[in-house]
Amino acid sequence: MSILRPFLSRVIRQGRLTVVAPDGAHEVYGQSAPGFPDVTIRFTRRRGMRRIILDPRLGAAEAFMDGEMELVEGDIMDLVGLIRMNTPWDRGAKLRDKTWLGRRAEWVKTRISSINRRRQSRANVKHHYDIGNDLYRLFLDEDMQYSCAYWPRPDMTLEEAQVAKKAHIAAKLALAPGQRILDIGCGWGGMAITLAQLEAVDVLGITLSEEQLALARQRAEAAGVADRVQFELIDYRDLAAREAGRFDRIVSVGMFEHVGATNFETFFRAAANLMAADGVMLLHTIGRFGRPGATDAFTRKYIFPGGYIPALSETLAASEKSRLIATDIETLRLHYALTLRKWYARTLAHEAEIVARMGDRFFRMWCFYLAGATAAFESGGMGNYQIQFARSRHALPLTRDYMAEAERRYLRLDPAGGRVSA
Repeated sequence: MSILRPFLSRVIRQGRLTVVAPDGAHEVYGQSAPGFPDVTIRFTRRRGMRRIILDPRLGAAEAFMDGEMELVEGDIMDLVGLIRMNTPWDRGAKLRDKTWLGRRAEWVKTRISSINRRRQSRANVKHHYDIGNDLYRLFLDEDMQYSCAYWPRPDMTLEEAQVAKKAHIAAKLALAPGQRILDIGCGWGGMAITLAQLEAVDVLGITLSEEQLALARQRAEAAGVADRVQFELIDYRDLAAREAGRFDRIVSVGMFEHVGATNFETFFRAAANLMAADGVMLLHTIGRFGRPGATDAFTRKYIFPGGYIPALSETLAASEKSRLIATDIETLRLHYALTLRKWYARTLAHEAEIVARMGDRFFRMWCFYLAGATAAFESGGMGNYQIQFARSRHALPLTRDYMAEAERRYLRLDPAGGRVSA
């Protein structure tokens, strides 16, 4: 027990954490407090305790995944949340789970792993997105939007919030009939299909996931828009060489996190080259508050190999090299936390199906991933950015009024394109 004491006694102040060792010995950290969960964990093997000391984040994840750390009171969402709530980024708190040398090593590993040449990018996408569409159907909304929803009201359903997200983004694109739209990282096609339903536009969605590609094409056929919405398995860098200046609008939702810091300038150069002279792009990405950082070892190893969450500063700095004008920036602070809690609840509700399909260890890994992400958006240094870029200062109206007007109009359209009540 003594090996965990220095770390836990320093971190846990509010909320109660009870730790039970394999021999039955236990210690209590912190005190019960309003708004903070009380959690009890039990270690089945001392190796699980040692893992956490060697690397608190990766060690805790693997100890939980391998059954060496069990939740007796509360669940993994409560445990991770308790730790993060006691170390809120907003107030300058840090976990301090690594030395300066350890943090520097993480920074170097992140940069090396996110070089993301074409072949590696495909392998990284396959690791996360080609594990089966059926898994994603179990916890996502009906449109399979695997990105931060938009919550004008916290009492909305997940489906309603994802519809609101698509309308919010579409409004920022300043769409007009006849435009050609590019969706970089199109997922299962929901955004591309929706844009074609909202306006008389043609859309090309690109992905590196074969599973996503197949389903996106099926969904476009089912929605009756396959004549205006196409999907292709291609890297954005290769498309830029083929389709220079062909797109009036570009949208990219939840893909920039996979580009890798070393490729930010390449991404924006490709986007600028793909856009027409009066083109507009809307980039929706998870973002890091504060300065640039590193991807934690658990996420690199198990969830998003090659991924990196960008700081706003390095995103804008990279875009400036291609003379893209940042015409609008919105920070979504808690919207992803609300989204992740819905995904987590649906994951728990489908535990038996996920375990039967993927196994116990995968299920616990997925729960840890969603819990850690939720804590990062509620108390850590993560948020979401929506950044609108234009190639010309004359490409958009002088004021932002057009966004609200278009958003209200799009929210009056049902998924089939017919008018419904406001």
